[in-house]
Amino acid sequence: MDDAPAIDPRLAAFAQARMGRPIVPADGLLPTLHVGDDDLPWMEAGDGSALQLLHVDLSQGLWISKTRLPPGYRVATHYHTGIVFAVTLEGAWYYLESPDEVSRPGSYLFEPAGSRHTLCTPPDMEGRMVTWFAIYGANINLDAEGQITSVLDARAVLDLYRGYCEALGLDCSKLIVVGG
Repeated sequence: MDDAPAIDPRLAAFAQARMGRPIVPADGLLPTLHVGDDDLPWMEAGDGSALQLLHVDLSQGLWISKTRLPPGYRVATHYHTGIVFAVTLEGAWYYLESPDEVSRPGSYLFEPAGSRHTLCTPPDMEGRMVTWFAIYGANINLDAEGQITSVLDARAVLDLYRGYCEALGLDCSKLIVVGG
């Protein structure tokens, strides 16, 4: 005698339809987005530093860029509210707070949320430093007394970059922007 409860035919049909779904979807796929090395302009700060914004995800508070710095450059001391990933492409750099840990081409650096540091390039570096950064959350810049001087997050960086490009008539249409 079978004591199993009867399955509602609607649930049986639903289960059958779910089981028939492919593991890898055949439709609804989104295309990849590609940005070539020269597809986006560099936002020059006028002091030898520059930023090339590549991707902004406003939903996640993520901004991905390449940063270019000359020899002997010192970025304002800052801390991050989220995690940061960095891959050095050219040149060298280190944090004033840990000068023995020098990032060179191929180096990977992970910064936990709350990390506070002062990015520097060696004064005797040949050429320039270029590093790829993926930054979640805000970058809080500090003065010598530890007071906040500026806050940069995904929205602020996007607005600055687009404004810079618009002011100079530069094309930033290849910039990847999602969310928001």
